[in-house]
Amino acid sequence: MVTLSTDQNLDPGKLSANGRRMLALKEEVLAEWTKRLRQTVKEAERLAQPILINTFPALYDNLAQAISPGYPRVTANEGNTVASEHGSERARLTNYNAYSVISEYQQLRWTIFDVLKLNGIELDESEVFVVHTSIDGSIRESVNGFALAQAALRQRFIAALTHDLRNPLSNAHAYAQLIERTTDPLKTKEFARKILDSLNQMDGMIQELLDSAALHSGERPRLHLEEFDLQEVIKEVCDQLTAEHGCRFQFMGNTVTVWWDRSAIRRALENMVGNALKYGTPDTPIRVNIALVIERTILSVHNEGEPIPPDEMESIFHVFIRAEAAKEGNKEGWGIGLPYVRSVAESHGGSVTVDSAAARGTTFIMDMPQDARPFQDAPILGEAWHVEAARSARS
Repeated sequence: MVTLSTDQNLDPGKLSANGRRMLALKEEVLAEWTKRLRQTVKEAERLAQPILINTFPALYDNLAQAISPGYPRVTANEGNTVASEHGSERARLTNYNAYSVISEYQQLRWTIFDVLKLNGIELDESEVFVVHTSIDGSIRESVNGFALAQAALRQRFIAALTHDLRNPLSNAHAYAQLIERTTDPLKTKEFARKILDSLNQMDGMIQELLDSAALHSGERPRLHLEEFDLQEVIKEVCDQLTAEHGCRFQFMGNTVTVWWDRSAIRRALENMVGNALKYGTPDTPIRVNIALVIERTILSVHNEGEPIPPDEMESIFHVFIRAEAAKEGNKEGWGIGLPYVRSVAESHGGSVTVDSAAARGTTFIMDMPQDARPFQDAPILGEAWHVEAARSARS
């Protein structure tokens, strides 16, 4: 029964003999295609099966219709958006590039021919032509959908960047105008400090932009390792935020001396604490904890509030992607902070994890060697591996 074709035809009797034979071999074809794809396309190697298979069953059923003379479908991609939507999903949900998209269609083409031949089914010239034309057309539409989705993601990021930079720029401009109008030295000094704060905020945003470009291209952060007391960094970050958000921060743990990149760790901690402030329940405590366990230092930030949905626990670590709570709540941000935290942790030879549930709250945990010097050249896995590993674990 043809239930996955895009016209939802339920009558296999309308198909030709080869169309019905082809349909009967669908599971065998897709299983063989999956095996070949994982072996030949690196980006597909660890993808969970539901993500990998995507819209290909519908395309396959459409092919069975298209090779059937008299059926009102000229090619598998004619009159539907299956291929373009497939390309869009590959851009949004995987680490595919355009070559990966093309390769999986090419693999499908030859897998169909090989499996049909293995089962003694020979297609005539017109049927072979339909298969080739359908696959070629699907490639064009899918690559176009892939490119459009990537362009949309970039445009969304640029819009967020423009919006976020406008606020501190407007603040600096307003305080500059106030300086022009006042003759009070104390007020002038206060307004100048406000301008510097706004400029520093803009500088931080621009630095995040540069970091995001590096993260998106798979580059690792450049580390400048030094020995310092981690408790001092925590105190600096919490003191700075207490002035704005009140006495919500609780520190737990003892002094721990580490060999880490002080500046990178501070920014990572600011991102984790900032996340707790954005998404945690207002006026509830935010706990920052450090612990030393067998020459590894564990730095964690905990907040109460709505949990992160299980299907978003991996995506929040992807560049330019934010959780639904952020989108629905109109939270500011570009989706760069947590990917940066992960990159810093991995560059120090460690990792970052998240634990979130309604009864437990949300905790982000950086777990790294106390002395990162032996590990500063360790490779980072990058976003693609984490996407695929998480989906494989859930499948």
